[in-house]
Amino acid sequence: MEKKLDSISARVDATSSSSDSVEDELELSAVRHRPEALELLEAQTRFSRKELQILYRGFKNECPSGVVNEDTFKEIYAQFFPQGDASTYAHFLFNAFDTDHNGSVSFEDFVMGLSILLRGTVQEKLNWAFNLYDINKDGYITKEEMLDIIKSIYDMMGKCTYPILKEETPRQHVEIFFQKMDKNRDGVVTIDEFIDCCQNDENIMRSMQLFENVI
Repeated sequence: MEKKLDSISARVDATSSSSDSVEDELELSAVRHRPEALELLEAQTRFSRKELQILYRGFKNECPSGVVNEDTFKEIYAQFFPQGDASTYAHFLFNAFDTDHNGSVSFEDFVMGLSILLRGTVQEKLNWAFNLYDINKDGYITKEEMLDIIKSIYDMMGKCTYPILKEETPRQHVEIFFQKMDKNRDGVVTIDEFIDCCQNDENIMRSMQLFENVI
């Protein structure tokens, strides 16, 4: 996604529309799905006005209605990872972007999440990652939730990418991660345990980069 953003940014000089015309597009979108004013999004994210304009143009090209539903999200990820099955991971990722849990991702939802993933601090990225792993959003990560996410990443990357992996490999990785994270051995990982463990374990931080690479 970061490479895709860079490639979009490289085309900024080829964009013929002015700032005002893009802002008009924002204002003329259907009221129910209308993104916030560019000034507000610029203040709330780490993107410049020009970057937001380009991101919005690309978003509207992919999603003329102004929102992305889960099926569209899965179709997009299927194109990026044709060698595997991306549908389950796309489902989990969609739920993480859909912060108000209304079944759709608006431009605001998308750009706020992207700002954290591409420009956020380590703390912000780990908070976002915790939310991804906390599938049922109860404030805790269970071993099964972590396993579901890790398995979905392996499924998406495809067997041709990891030909030597055995069926039990994801579970073995989760057992190691979970044992390190669940410090009080109560069977769940809190956000404090998750962040503390990730920040103080170089191996886990390196493993977490796999997550960033598939955004």
